[in-house]
Amino acid sequence: MSGSQSWNAANPVKVLDFDRTQRAAQALGLTVQSIEMRSALEMEAAFAAISRAHSDGLLTLVDDIFGSAIFARIAAFALKRRLPSILGEEHYAPAGGLIAYGPSMRDLEPRAAAYIDKILKGAKPADLPVEQPTKFHLVINLKTAKALGLTIPPSLLQRADQVIDP
Repeated sequence: MSGSQSWNAANPVKVLDFDRTQRAAQALGLTVQSIEMRSALEMEAAFAAISRAHSDGLLTLVDDIFGSAIFARIAAFALKRRLPSILGEEHYAPAGGLIAYGPSMRDLEPRAAAYIDKILKGAKPADLPVEQPTKFHLVINLKTAKALGLTIPPSLLQRADQVIDP
């Protein structure tokens, strides 16, 4: 089984994400083809490369520079190519993607505000501890699953924070 992964290699965080994805895929006996997309202008070229790869699925490591406007475009492409897709941003599934799984932005935003407050009060950013997300959000779009001819296991649906049902 093979999949394509689109990502921005110019972002050091995404380089780490891609490395982790590669290692996880190897452990599962899967092949991941890297499709780099450094800007939204490269989206059509990335879509063409994914199409040529004849992948069985699509994982996109979204870069913040692209914004949420690209979610619907990625979802539409994946549906057109009949590719099950996952993206690590909770707004992807509502935009038409199959599965969104990633840190809960609702939990991260207050933490970010607390950090901003500390910095504005004189704290040095380098002195503040790095925090990892503790809550992840799983969203499954059953309309997209149906369009792809997929059945989502009930055990996965029960774990979802949100199920988009047609």
